[in-house]
Amino acid sequence: MSYQSPNLYGQHGSHTKVLSIASGKGGVGKTTITSNLALSLASQGHRVLILDGDLGMANVDIMFGVRSQHHIGDILQGRVSVEDAIQRIDKNIDLLSGGSGLYEMSKISTVEKAQLIEQISEIGTHYDYMLVDTAPGISDQVLFLNSAAQQICVVITPDPASIADSYALMKVLNQHYREQRFSIICNQVSDVAQGKRLFSKINDICSKFLYLSLDYLGSIPQDKVLRQTTQTQKLVVRSHPDAISTVSIREIANELSGYNQIDSCKGSLQFFWRQLLGVA
Repeated sequence: MSYQSPNLYGQHGSHTKVLSIASGKGGVGKTTITSNLALSLASQGHRVLILDGDLGMANVDIMFGVRSQHHIGDILQGRVSVEDAIQRIDKNIDLLSGGSGLYEMSKISTVEKAQLIEQISEIGTHYDYMLVDTAPGISDQVLFLNSAAQQICVVITPDPASIADSYALMKVLNQHYREQRFSIICNQVSDVAQGKRLFSKINDICSKFLYLSLDYLGSIPQDKVLRQTTQTQKLVVRSHPDAISTVSIREIANELSGYNQIDSCKGSLQFFWRQLLGVA
């Protein structure tokens, strides 16, 4: 089902909150969190756009039981418009696949960039949130996607490699893109208490070696239901509304809804795309 322009505008006016969901390493549950957060926000009545920016490993569509029809590359090559590339995947949730197109953005002309921005501007008021599911690691594309977002949410687990790689991601974003504020989601923890200890650990490390401000968004305990639904490519928020992981994800969605420390200097959805296209 292709995207169709709705008559409803974002509940928060003309500005879409742009959040990246990032991680230092793979396997921390980033896409699972992105998809379930989108469903939780949508259930609150918010309109959500997901940008699947994990090139070559894009699978947000699979989590919702659909297959992407188009991607950004199709837009850049003039095969479809932005509106036609956006796909409805659930009630109040649309998806724009990054495809190989994110690699091609640096190659398009100034005129083409202006045309794309104009199209983006037309859909900018249709969403309350845009969730950017980035690839893990510190590649140039990952760093650029995160630096263009208003709020960078870093997913970490108790795995020492996850802690070290998350620190590395925030350090590079701080040193090269001057990012100073990050939101932390602790995943795959035994309970909320371990999640809070994990946040304190990464916060202490960043306070000691970097000038960063970390915000604790919440913890998602690992439970059997979450593992099973993820393995079968289903959304736990939908299939098991009373599961402890579902409750935790909804609490994080509530935190995001009430979050008032978004970087206003980064503007809105249009700013995100201008940054991405190098015309900001």
